[in-house]
Amino acid sequence: MNPYRVLIVEDHPFQHQYLLNVFNDAGCFRVESVQDGESALQCLARNRYDLLLSDLMMPCMDGVQLIQKVGSLDNPPALAVMSVASRRMLAGVGQLAKNLGLNVAGLISKPVQAIEVLRLREFLDTTRHQATVISADSPSHSRETLVDAMKSGDIQAWFQPKKSLRDGRIVAAEALVRWAHPTQGALLPKDFLADIERLSLDSELMLLMLDQALSAQARWRQDGYEVPVSINLPTHLLDQHDLPDRLMRAVKRCDARPRQITFELMESSMTQALSNYYAGACRLRMMGFGLAQDDFGQGFSSYFNLLSTPFSELKIDRSLVHGCVENDSQASTLESIVKLGKKLGLTTVAEGVETASELAFLRSIQCDQAQGFLIAKGVSLEAFGALLRDDGPAQPKALSA
Repeated sequence: MNPYRVLIVEDHPFQHQYLLNVFNDAGCFRVESVQDGESALQCLARNRYDLLLSDLMMPCMDGVQLIQKVGSLDNPPALAVMSVASRRMLAGVGQLAKNLGLNVAGLISKPVQAIEVLRLREFLDTTRHQATVISADSPSHSRETLVDAMKSGDIQAWFQPKKSLRDGRIVAAEALVRWAHPTQGALLPKDFLADIERLSLDSELMLLMLDQALSAQARWRQDGYEVPVSINLPTHLLDQHDLPDRLMRAVKRCDARPRQITFELMESSMTQALSNYYAGACRLRMMGFGLAQDDFGQGFSSYFNLLSTPFSELKIDRSLVHGCVENDSQASTLESIVKLGKKLGLTTVAEGVETASELAFLRSIQCDQAQGFLIAKGVSLEAFGALLRDDGPAQPKALSA
């Protein structure tokens, strides 16, 4: 395996040498180092690097200014930031970098430990593997191919369980889209969702997910389980004034109940007119559907939006959950959001739970539900049924609460 080429930007001589030693001891790195931002930009102009590791506090050009300039490069390396500044400062810089389109490999508090360097290597290993599996210049999917895949059932809903933090039982599910491709195998949303959006097929996809979720609920109901299902709804679809009516007709065709379906409004898009957003959200709730604020704590979600939209559920973004046990400020923020959700009468759901300590903390602050790889990844309809059976005897009243 070719070593990863790393450029370190650090102005302190002792830290400079220390970092070179840590990276050399970790192996699989070819390291170069400079002492200021201008020198770093000159190196980036001449050479291709896999990773840029920069300090924040530097004379002349600070780390933030350097990141802004790196964000304008055509093919920038992955970025890791190190600093003695607070974790909130590092988080803010991380958001800056992500909004510039940079691939953030790590936000590291000084002194940099050997374990942090190993994590950077794992990040680069994963990135290299993904680039090998799916070539960046692979052909996009045509409209005909995607429509045929939706009609044939190759594009299908899988389900990730949400578990109660009170008793540990499965209380709901989120529908996640997967493509059982005949030649490429199981494809994740990142492999085809951009083409769905580019070809304006997201309305058809959302209705397909609803139909499959309703069918799944009917099947689980035969086994005695009432399982509410959440479905992603791209917010710009609320520009279609008849969307709530079409969704309601789909539910009625299946003799189902709208209260068993929650639509998660996604932040990746917004309506052309703000009035369409509020009209659509209010009509969905008036019809009895649940409505969730998705990814709260990321992007442009705001307290005003939470207060002015008739949500029934608050989904806390994984960026606030991951690392909450080690970060006091993050833990306090998470606890405040859960308390706010409860005061507003919303069901609070934590996304992206990956460790037992995160789960224990969420339980201690009385978050209602959790989902994530620690609990279960998204699985097929049949596999979800097995999870329900393993969870214990059917308890419809508890599951529909």
